[in-house]
Amino acid sequence: MNIWKKYNDTSLVIKMSAGFVLGILVAILFREHAVVLRPLGTVFIRLLSLIATPVIFLTVALAIGRMNLRQMGRLGGKLILYYAATTAMAVCIGVSLALFFNPGLQLSLPDTLVQKPHLPHAADMLLKIVPDNLFAAFAAGDLMAILFIAIIIGMAMSGMTYSVDNSMQDHGLLLERLFSAFNELFYKILAGILLYAPIGVFAISAATFGAQGWLTFKSLLLFTLTFYLGLALLWALVYTSCLKLAGFKVIAFFIDIKEAYATAFFTTSSLASLPIAIQAAKKAGVSEKTAHFALPLGAIFNSDGGALRMGVSLVFASNIMGLDLAWTDMLTIVVIGTLLSIGTAGVPAAGLVTLSAVLSLFGLPLEIVALIAGVDAILSMGGTASNVTGDIIGAAVIDEKESAHSA
Repeated sequence: MNIWKKYNDTSLVIKMSAGFVLGILVAILFREHAVVLRPLGTVFIRLLSLIATPVIFLTVALAIGRMNLRQMGRLGGKLILYYAATTAMAVCIGVSLALFFNPGLQLSLPDTLVQKPHLPHAADMLLKIVPDNLFAAFAAGDLMAILFIAIIIGMAMSGMTYSVDNSMQDHGLLLERLFSAFNELFYKILAGILLYAPIGVFAISAATFGAQGWLTFKSLLLFTLTFYLGLALLWALVYTSCLKLAGFKVIAFFIDIKEAYATAFFTTSSLASLPIAIQAAKKAGVSEKTAHFALPLGAIFNSDGGALRMGVSLVFASNIMGLDLAWTDMLTIVVIGTLLSIGTAGVPAAGLVTLSAVLSLFGLPLEIVALIAGVDAILSMGGTASNVTGDIIGAAVIDEKESAHSA
């Protein structure tokens, strides 16, 4: 009983860190045989993914339903500007560092072939956002469609809540209480899932590092270090500057949100980390209204770590093929890659899917994806942690501007 109480009282970050380190030790000892633990990690990811969809739907609908439409438009516009600015800076950092260190010059393509992905047209992507069946969208887990449904339901709730008709206001408030109760229900389920988190993290790290082999890691060491140096600069320059300009104490803020980026790092899923990110943002001083509106949108649309990774990956690919791409070509490819990643940024291994699409689109060999897949887990960890951190900082900056505007 005392052991269970001590386990419950131990910080989630410490428990997951211990699981991660133990997993690597098991991978070193048992190598590819550690893959037998993979199902335990898969269960953890599935449990988090199980509540991710309803959390996205409920939090967005509630956030929009609790604010008037004029306020919603102002918040959304500021978020778009923030996302565009940080993504552009992440791309510039990634491409600049990769051009300086030139990873991939000494590497050759593996024999493994990667199946060419289907590239959707712009019209198909637009039609995918607007579903023709509400229940089918939820059954398929179509995040873009679910987000669209949440937005229109939230706008309808807002219209009812702020209506001049008292009867309509009562209905709006009733819906808000109902959605809020369901939201609390899923957070209660999350609390139980997090008790299993260290076991899941242990299994994921053991299976992943045991399967990929250390020779592959060594051959891609410069690529990986370049990427992580870029993330360090992103955090030290871009994120720190945003926090300072908004008047936050940088170190205290990062301490308050540590559980969010630690969970994102270990699970490599910003969508699965969303409920924890919302809690962390509130702890750091972000209002509930802004956190519930900004973070679900950021989990789907904002991907600073993914954009930085795309920049490094494309320089890596061009070095392997001996291509001399101009800056304009590189930026065009990265922008298209970022757009293609919308809706998949929060899913583990989505970076490989997006990279496959971009390489295919521009005629580069898809075998490069197989080469990068060897360190995909390592890249996804840092990239996802940066995605979630960027989302929370964006929410904090926008919330501070909203508070100043209200004052």
